[in-house]
Amino acid sequence: MRAARRVAGRRLVAALAVALVAFGVSLAYAQQIWVGGGFGRGGRMAPHWAKPGDFDGSFLYCRGYYEQVRYEDGGMGWWTDYPNADHNFSVRLAELTRVYVKDWNTTPKFVVVSLEDPLLYKCPMLFMEDVGTAEFSELEVKNLREFFLKGGFLWADDFWGSLAWTQWSRQMARVLPPSEYPIVDIPLTHPIMHTLYDVKDFPQIPSINFWGRTYKQTSERGRDSAEVHFRGISDQQGRLIAFMTHNTDIADSWEREGESQEYFDLFSPRGYAIGVNVGLY
Repeated sequence: MRAARRVAGRRLVAALAVALVAFGVSLAYAQQIWVGGGFGRGGRMAPHWAKPGDFDGSFLYCRGYYEQVRYEDGGMGWWTDYPNADHNFSVRLAELTRVYVKDWNTTPKFVVVSLEDPLLYKCPMLFMEDVGTAEFSELEVKNLREFFLKGGFLWADDFWGSLAWTQWSRQMARVLPPSEYPIVDIPLTHPIMHTLYDVKDFPQIPSINFWGRTYKQTSERGRDSAEVHFRGISDQQGRLIAFMTHNTDIADSWEREGESQEYFDLFSPRGYAIGVNVGLY
């Protein structure tokens, strides 16, 4: 089984490199990716909660923990795409860039951090998924506001349809008043779309499960999620501090890259191109 995974990993690295060369970048890479399941008993892996010692100056994938107050079809709240997306993105970031990810070729570290935990401020970049199911406590609102004011950056991904957008935008309005911090559409000309790779469109990436059971459809809420939105919030100096990919599931192209060659070819190179751009930005 391990040998088969190693072979599959090498093939995926090679395929990813070839695909990303189309973006005009020469790539260097070394080790294979882990393409195993990663979920524990009951279909979930216990979170690796952040500890002070985890922050050693290397890149650390920080996933934001929140309480889920509503259900979205296909979502799992804060742990949507966990842990494989976190693991695989960390590996690919090390392979495709010069960003230092400790132990990336064996067991890269990734953490879950509560929005009520002061360790949040040690995360320069925070990832959150299925955010249309979140409702923040007053302490979470306060901490997130401080996180942004201290220079933090948030990427919210994998939330679909108008109900999820309304829920999320209401929560963000509590953190960053829209009169001062409006949410705006990010154009393809924005620097975040060209940090390393030239991203030329806003891809709609469905979960592999939805894609498989609907005969390769991509809009998970039908007409209500037909249009992909890349949106953001900037601070008073014009620095982008929040990035929101709505009606698409970028992280599933990382998490599930080893499960279908066709799904990988269609979605993973574009998903990683966006992920690497955002991480470097």
